[in-house]
Amino acid sequence: MVYRILADLVVIFHLVFIVFALLGGLLVIWRGYLLLFHIPAALWVAVISFKGWICPLTPLENRLRYLAGGEGYSGGFVEHYLIPIIYPVGLRIDVQVVLGVVAVGINIAIYLLVYYCYMNRRAG
Repeated sequence: MVYRILADLVVIFHLVFIVFALLGGLLVIWRGYLLLFHIPAALWVAVISFKGWICPLTPLENRLRYLAGGEGYSGGFVEHYLIPIIYPVGLRIDVQVVLGVVAVGINIAIYLLVYYCYMNRRAG
């Protein structure tokens, strides 16, 4: 039971990390120091996508599920709703690269907004 809970927590953290890597730049408008955390996260997601690597959280989650008795993703909210978002069916390297380009594009747009807000604060 403990391993299943830990595996679920890894999946939740994984999803939060992905959302932070994509949209965390918006938090930089609110708290500038978050730039120190967001830039490495965004770069990590881009590298993982462009290289076709597997995030280290995935093997960790799989190991925890195995230790929990190999329950797989058949039950529970996390398995049913969050897993398909993080691990879409048919994910290929070309799709992964496109997702990486989208992630970089989103972050460029967000940081243009951050820069605009910063310049407006300085001017006003």
